[in-house]
Amino acid sequence: MLLAVTSCGDDGDSSSGPDGRKTVTVAALPLVDCAALYIARDRGLFEKEGLDVRIQQIQQSLQALPALAKGQIDMVASANYVTYLQAHEQGTLDIRIVAEAIRAAPRMMDVLVPEDSDIKSITDLAGRKLAVNVLNNVQSLTFDEILEKQGVGEPVYRAIPFPQMGAALDKGQVDAVHAVEPYDSAIQDELKARVLVDGASAPVEAIPLSGYISTGEYTEGHGETLAAFQRAVRAAVEIAEQDPSVVRDTLPTYTKVTKEQADSIDLPVFPPVMDAAQLTRLTDLMKKHGMLKKPIDPATLLVK
Repeated sequence: MLLAVTSCGDDGDSSSGPDGRKTVTVAALPLVDCAALYIARDRGLFEKEGLDVRIQQIQQSLQALPALAKGQIDMVASANYVTYLQAHEQGTLDIRIVAEAIRAAPRMMDVLVPEDSDIKSITDLAGRKLAVNVLNNVQSLTFDEILEKQGVGEPVYRAIPFPQMGAALDKGQVDAVHAVEPYDSAIQDELKARVLVDGASAPVEAIPLSGYISTGEYTEGHGETLAAFQRAVRAAVEIAEQDPSVVRDTLPTYTKVTKEQADSIDLPVFPPVMDAAQLTRLTDLMKKHGMLKKPIDPATLLVK
């Protein structure tokens, strides 16, 4: 799944790559969340900062947790906050947040049903099988909050990786899927699936969803490298904000989404800076729904 790449430099910062650049190994999902990472790589922003960023693709951020804990990778991009905050609370991983990846935006994650489904409203989902990428995670967390606000019952969640959701829906293995971009638009396009609910609607609008996660051990010895990484990602976010077409052009280079699909997807918010107050919205929600036993102050986890 992941190459075991150890980052142990002579200077206590990072190992050296080509031309003396500092090597950073990043696990990343093929999601729109990682757009800034790939923009930074393709535009030479990492190289400009003296970094050799090596990207390894995974299908679920949960898969990278053991490798991160063992120091086989340095960071997880588009890391699902819920998974890593839970690991932090349980003491299995001392996490640090290097940068935010995305926050929710309208229509960038939807609950989809087949075109001819008898599920006509959110009420009809109660007790039905709904696919999410990982159980007890940010998708079910935010969707349960939407359901609670509307006073309707919960579905039965089934764990299906994003790339397999379309096939599962088409074969009737689940009644609905909670898909994020670019899979959201792809499933709608290929299966003519119908949007039942906007998964980024009130009361979870603009909530932080994923970030660039490292460990306390790594960040303590690699301050200069991480500062350079943050500058490059921030520059990439600025490019994406000024010209969203850059994101759309980049998506087909690291996902299976087509150019035509990329042109029509709904993009998330790419935060230029980390915001502890916004991240607290997420940790408070996790505490409310029993995904954290005690509150976590995100401000103590930010790499500045």
